[in-house]
Amino acid sequence: MTRPATPHTPPHHGTGTDGPGRGNARPADAAFLGSLATFAGGVVAMMLALWPPAPQAHAQTQPPALSAAPLAAPRDPAARPAALAIANPPAGAARAWPRFGPGPASADARLVARWAFQSGDHGGRAVVLVDKPQARVFVFHPDGTLRGASPALVGSAVGDHTVPGVGDKPIAQVLPSERTTPAGRFVAEMGVNAQGEDVVWVDYDAAVSMHRVRPTVKAERRLERLASHTVADNRITYGCINLPVAFYEKVLSPTVRTSGAVVYVLPETRTAAALFGAHEVPERVELAAHAAAAQSAAR
Repeated sequence: MTRPATPHTPPHHGTGTDGPGRGNARPADAAFLGSLATFAGGVVAMMLALWPPAPQAHAQTQPPALSAAPLAAPRDPAARPAALAIANPPAGAARAWPRFGPGPASADARLVARWAFQSGDHGGRAVVLVDKPQARVFVFHPDGTLRGASPALVGSAVGDHTVPGVGDKPIAQVLPSERTTPAGRFVAEMGVNAQGEDVVWVDYDAAVSMHRVRPTVKAERRLERLASHTVADNRITYGCINLPVAFYEKVLSPTVRTSGAVVYVLPETRTAAALFGAHEVPERVELAAHAAAAQSAAR
């Protein structure tokens, strides 16, 4: 308990029921009372002069609040990987043509792949095509050869946008409506997430990557979803693109490491032609590209 800054002043009792200025002391006692008051005042003044000063109250400081860092914050701006620089093919060079092979591929997937190669939009890099509506991924060598195709798991929410700031949220705070896989054109970047696992970044700022499927939550049945023949049950992730381990390690990762890649994620709320500005390549161009590929293979 600290001493008050000013002496305590007792309440004034000088007025009573008889009217202002009228006290209860007798006139004969006034001089004595005056002397006593003077003496008492001197004692109080001397005590106050000798009393040690009141210690200054130290302001109580609160410890800094713990930062609520994202539990799965995958990005360290200082460690952001640099995109692999690959020169565009020289002017007049023969354009590659994507060869899908006998497997299934949607019309939009074929449209965007043809446009990416024939327009040179991929810049001489490999092409990774994520057909989000069909939950399927295609990886093409820079010459158009199909390296492989695989089913994939994508964001559980329908949408082609990224919610601002979602990449900085703890994963437990990402709302169901925010779990979208963004559509668009992205330059792939090899990197490492917060758990030390190598991943292929699609949209680094939004924390969207392509990585091995992680069957850590048994109730999600991610391996079973990948193996199913339906598309609806492939919508399960928080936005990342999950791939079978073998496909990631033997097809996607080596391709990105050696050739670089442009990732095209097809939209589901608008047409691919509108999003990318893609257009159908004339049949004569397709035939010429096939002829050039056949001649190259015969050499």
